Amino acid sequence: MPRPLCPGRRPDRASQVSPRGREQVLHTEGPGATLGEAPLFDHGGYVASAVATVPTRALFVPKSEVIALLRRRPAVAISLLETMARRVRRFADMAGSLTFRPVHERLAHYILTAADEQGRPVAAGLRLDLGLTQEQLAGRLGTVRELVARAFAQLEERGIITRSRARIVVRDPAKLAALARGDG
Repeated sequence: MPRPLCPGRRPDRASQVSPRGREQVLHTEGPGATLGEAPLFDHGGYVASAVATVPTRALFVPKSEVIALLRRRPAVAISLLETMARRVRRFADMAGSLTFRPVHERLAHYILTAADEQGRPVAAGLRLDLGLTQEQLAGRLGTVRELVARAFAQLEERGIITRSRARIVVRDPAKLAALARGDG
């Protein structure tokens, strides 16, 4: 059932793990977010596992209490529907990206999104700490660590970025943006 998350430097993530142990991060959440709404409405199980990446306090609210609240307060129901709609759109975008875009394009898009989420304009010389290992980044991009390493190497060879571990420096923001759009 929905569980509000508490503040932390990095958001918590919801993911699925394949039988072979490969993880696909479905979404990350920050303070005040809810998780596990789907079983409220379709009577199925949870669609993913949630992992806190920082010390977190979570609140479990029983289904009956959530449904009663939604009936008493339609604004809460609308807010929950808006959250679920945003996630559906994000999942549709993710499915398209995993199906149609190569890893280096997904990586370029991730770099631009990370800069935007940190409120940093993308310009030549931008230093950005992604704060993730290549394995963690692979989970967010829907691939494996080896292909993330190759994608980083491709971006470096093309003069788009330079890197040192999880820290990158944007060298050519126009090429990075074009690649993120699929024009690269």
